[in-house]
Amino acid sequence: MKKEIRICGFGGQGVILSGFIIGKAASVFMDYNAVQSQSYGPEARGGAARSEIIISDEKIGYPRPTGVDILLAMSQESFDTYRKDVRKDTIIVVDPDLVKKHDIGQPVHKVHAQQIAESLGNKIVTNIVMVGAFTSIFGLLKTEAVKESVIDSVPKKFTDLNIKAFEKGLEAGKNAVKELQ
Repeated sequence: MKKEIRICGFGGQGVILSGFIIGKAASVFMDYNAVQSQSYGPEARGGAARSEIIISDEKIGYPRPTGVDILLAMSQESFDTYRKDVRKDTIIVVDPDLVKKHDIGQPVHKVHAQQIAESLGNKIVTNIVMVGAFTSIFGLLKTEAVKESVIDSVPKKFTDLNIKAFEKGLEAGKNAVKELQ
């Protein structure tokens, strides 16, 4: 088993942290191998950013995806830039409030991650909502492993907020799957 994940958005959305959390969940809190790479524009905030994670039950020979099994998009610019190598069977998850033009001729899971984060009182956890949605939509990693990774990766004073965001994301992911059935 080998799965390749791409998370994209703009700088400041926590795209890199999201990839780190998923990779840590796979490699530290489960028994998979994982590598994570990242790239972002020269802007500190606002430029396109991406985090790519490969998860495998075998050794990983090349640290960059050669295909994408799941794409999580949190901005229009990054979706337009980083969707070019998705396959017909790639699972696509977007926040439709941030990625308004997402009709590319294949199913797209819609998760209103930023709205959910704002309802929790802080849109800074939009990325954690998306991590929760990823967990329930993709079904690769155990929920508890990802939750432990979130707890282990965020500042302690924001643990409760991030756990709520993760749990709301899990629920939103389940609902997004139901909408496509």
